[in-house]
This record gives sequence, structure tokens and C-alpha cells, in this order.
Amino acid sequence: MRTASFRVIFTYAALILAAPLILSAQDSQRPVATVDGQPIYEQDLMSVAGPSLLELRNQEYKVKREALDKLILKKLVEAEAKKKGVTAEEFLQQEVDSKVAAPSDEEAKGYYLAGKNQTTLPFDQIKSQVKQLLKNSEIQQAREKYADSLRTKTEVAVLLRPPSLDVAYDPARVKGDPKAPVTIVEFADFQCPFCKKTEATLKEVLAKYNGRVKLAYRDFPLREIHPHAEKAAEAARCAGEQGKFWEYHDTLLEDQSKLDEAGLVQRAGRLRLDEKAFQACLASGKFKDKVEADLQEGTKAGVVGTPGFFIDGVFLNGAQPEAEFEKIIDTELAATGGWHGAH
Repeated sequence: MRTASFRVIFTYAALILAAPLILSAQDSQRPVATVDGQPIYEQDLMSVAGPSLLELRNQEYKVKREALDKLILKKLVEAEAKKKGVTAEEFLQQEVDSKVAAPSDEEAKGYYLAGKNQTTLPFDQIKSQVKQLLKNSEIQQAREKYADSLRTKTEVAVLLRPPSLDVAYDPARVKGDPKAPVTIVEFADFQCPFCKKTEATLKEVLAKYNGRVKLAYRDFPLREIHPHAEKAAEAARCAGEQGKFWEYHDTLLEDQSKLDEAGLVQRAGRLRLDEKAFQACLASGKFKDKVEADLQEGTKAGVVGTPGFFIDGVFLNGAQPEAEFEKIIDTELAATGGWHGAH
């Protein structure tokens, strides 16, 4: 049953843990130093220590989120126990522990053999202790599973938000509904195999959250290891001048070979672009500075490799599975009131 008291408890608990981040967001408007009257803000520190600061903030959030989840589950069990007039421990013993069967000798022997390097004592001598350890482990797992089941039946409002950055994007390189409430900004490299690997995941995410999530592309060519990535980025922008950025983007990631200038021009021909205009654009280097600007802004935000994603400013690094995107997207949609379940 959903009750107002449950919502108050969980909202209050979330606010307690969220408070440091809320204060941090407010303090970010104040300078951390001034030089000859010129202010330096916390956001400016990212240009010098971006990756380190981002990792530190993510670690802080992870610790707080794990603590919050444990506290929520504890409160759920306590609330159920109160209904029956017993303590939380008594309630768990009745509802969970009593339903966990004692392990068999065969199961205990397998458990013993798996940890054989931790003891020199023979199994028969410590069989009872091994069986108790195994049962304790199964009870703990059963308790966690039961507490999770309570969470699905109760309205839990988690207000703790992951750290985020304001990351701009180019409206000319956006896939999906431009008015979608959640924006994924991708920093990528056309020679990067992990960027190619993530393409299928991104297509699945956009299809699942159709109308609620859009994807914005930004360049992050890793010149030291991918010598053709920078020119490929310029070529994609030249294709964009003729209205086919995403089509050209897709051809580059589908086949990451032949990325020299001749190969880039051939791709333009296959897409029925004006080859002369495309070639002139590519030869002029007119987009070289803009590609460099993307690279510098990505570095300032803490990107060190590709692909790197900012989902409404929340950083997600590398070729992650779809579930990792969904966790952040669902949180952002819930916060903005745009979550109505996946289509």
C-alpha cells in the first residue's frame, strides 16, 4: 500500500543525503578565488583538473547512492514490521529466514571446495560451520531480494541527483526530436572501434525513448592514435552543409577503413552529395577550428577517451550497455516529469 507517511520518510531521507550536493550547486555561483578582481569559479577548475574532479564527484555520488538505497530498504522493512507489531529483525526472521532451506551436505561440500585455499581443515571437521556460513549467505541474499520487492510496491521518491555539468551541443548535429526533454551529448571519434560498437546501443535507446531523448554529436578525434579521425570529422561537417551529416556519420562508423581524403570524397559520391562542393569544403579546412573547439570543450568537461557521453550533463564513460544509459535517462525523465514508461 502506498501511504503519505512512506513518501515523507523517503523524501526526508533523500533530502538529508542530497543536501551536500544541493549546497554545492548553490555555492558554484560564488567564486573560489579572484585574481586582480577577476573571479574564478568552481566550474573553471574543470579546465585544469577535469578528469580528476569528475571522477571524484562520481565516486562521492556512488557512495551516497549506495547508502541511500540501504537506508530506503531499511525503512521499508521497518514500516512492514510495525504493521505486525514486531521488530524489523523479528519480521525478517518470520517472513524471510524461516523460508530459507538448510543447505545439503553436497551444497556445503561445493562451498567448501570453492574456498579450499582459505583453510587446511578437512571438510568433515568443519561441515557444520560451513553449512551455517552458507545458510547465512543465502539468508542475506533472500533478505535483500525481499526488501527490493517491497520497494516495487511503495512510492519511493529519490531526490539525490548525480553530479552534472552544463555541456553545450550543436543543434545542427542532433538526432531525434529537438524538443525531447533529455539530451545525450556524445563526444566521439570516427576511427574509434568502441564508438562503432556503441552505435547499436544508441539506436536502441533512441527507439525505446522516442520523443523523450535526443542525441547530439560532438567531435573528439584522438589524433595520437587515429591519424584520420580529425579529417573524417571535418568531412562529416562538410556533408552536414549539404544536409547529410547523419548519413555520412553512419557510413564512417559502418566502415572505418579508407578514411584518407580520396576515401572521404568517394563516400560523399555514394551519398549523392555535390562532390566538387564537398571536396572544396574538405580541402579548405574550414571546419578544422570547429573540430578543435569540440575537442577542447570535451577535454575541459573531463573527457579523456571515446566514446564519452553526457546525459543531461551526467557523465557516462565508454561503450556501456543499454541498461547504464537507461538508469540515467529514467532518473532524468522522472526529475523533469517526462517519464511515462518505455514505449
